[in-house]
Amino acid sequence: MMCGCNYCVKRTRFNSKMIRSRFKQLKMQYIDDDEVNQEVPENKAGVSQTMGISRQPRPRLPAPRPKSMHSTNELNWQSNYTSVKERNAAMCNNDLMADVVFIVGQKSTGGVQRIPAHKYNLATGSSVFFAMFYGGLADGKTEIAIPDVEPAAFLNLLKYLYYDAIDLEPDTVLATLYVAKKYIVPYLAKACVQFLETSLNAKNACVLLSQSRLFEEHELMLRCWEVIDAQAEEALKAESFAEIDHETLKTVLLRETLHSQETSIFEATCRWAEAECVRRDLEPTNQNKRKVLGSALYLVRIPSMKLEDFANGPAQSGILTLKETNNIFLWYTATHKPQLPFPVKSRVGLRPFRCHRFQSSAYRSNQWRYRGRCDSIQFSIDKRIFVAGFGLYGSSNGSAEYRVKIELKKNGIILGEKTTKFFSDGSSNTFPVMFENPIQVEPDAFYTASAILDGAELSYFGQEGMAEVQVGKVTFQYQCSSDSTNGTGVQGGQIPEIIFYG
Repeated sequence: MMCGCNYCVKRTRFNSKMIRSRFKQLKMQYIDDDEVNQEVPENKAGVSQTMGISRQPRPRLPAPRPKSMHSTNELNWQSNYTSVKERNAAMCNNDLMADVVFIVGQKSTGGVQRIPAHKYNLATGSSVFFAMFYGGLADGKTEIAIPDVEPAAFLNLLKYLYYDAIDLEPDTVLATLYVAKKYIVPYLAKACVQFLETSLNAKNACVLLSQSRLFEEHELMLRCWEVIDAQAEEALKAESFAEIDHETLKTVLLRETLHSQETSIFEATCRWAEAECVRRDLEPTNQNKRKVLGSALYLVRIPSMKLEDFANGPAQSGILTLKETNNIFLWYTATHKPQLPFPVKSRVGLRPFRCHRFQSSAYRSNQWRYRGRCDSIQFSIDKRIFVAGFGLYGSSNGSAEYRVKIELKKNGIILGEKTTKFFSDGSSNTFPVMFENPIQVEPDAFYTASAILDGAELSYFGQEGMAEVQVGKVTFQYQCSSDSTNGTGVQGGQIPEIIFYG
């Protein structure tokens, strides 16, 4: 019997194979400090070890299945378990007393698995199962085919319904979210979303945006937009960008706040078109790329590029028609500009915030000297942000040019660095020095901001430093860093500003 619930009908086009292929880019590292043996003989479900994302706070999950060496084939097996949870765990995916069997999956998408279950356990945890087994339309069938669900994801659902276990891994979390939505199990769905949020980064943000739109998970969607807006250059270059659906592509191209060069947006659009041709078994010719892009092509703001960027990029790409290319050149150069089908205004982008940690600045005849030493400060935040760069003091002896190397580290690991120059005008203002791309910074962990300057000997320095500063909805906390060898600390010194998006 095919499942006929409304959610299933609504998602008939859902392809579990697509989930796996779209989620290949979700690369995470794990720690194995909670490894436990959770095997129960004669119980096919099993529970994998509880895992946490390395260097990230883990959500609190219900306890895994208790360790047991007992079998339900033993006489008086019930007495071997001390709690209802343990007894339910022993019955999960067990033929003993099972009154329904699910045939889960498809041969074409990873195989079919026969999974026995117990109607009572399912119906007490899911209104969909209750309607299937005990509602007015219940037909009494004991074998039910569920071809649109992956076996591993369905087992995750059973583990939660039987004994409150939440067993999530990168390869199965999206499929588990789908089955939790399908059978209306909100807490399991919420745990999947939390798992995805902790793993969210520029490399997987676009594919997770696509899935969050499919699952109508608005909070996850907002978190994805935060990453995509701030780290647009990296998100658009990620391999997973080519895997998003056409509607998601259009929503990205419509985005006013993308922090990216329009040339990067055009190049990413072309890569998506090539991948879409492959998915449709079309030769990736320029004509076919235009065909699969459709109206999305006219969401790229080509006229907002610099003339040189247009001439070296879109004009020679073959995607545009000869008439479109000529008209865009005329738009750049002619007094009477032709009408174009492309938006001509540049994207607004994101407005950076500045966290200034000193209440005043000063200079003295014998301070501040650099001599190649490192000025560092540690900070933590209570909300995810994206550090774009630092505001630095310049010369206190008139205008001067500085050579500077800035770094952002966590636990000694360099997350970003940049060596560049900046010019100071002799005032006590701060001067921005930016990383190549914004760096994602997570809450509840300390990061080290460092700067090594080479230039005029004397510089302004900050004083009356604050250990806690609030900027908008973000609270910064500062502490001294052992990397600082030039005197900078919480109360005074250098690195007066952290420039960020949030």
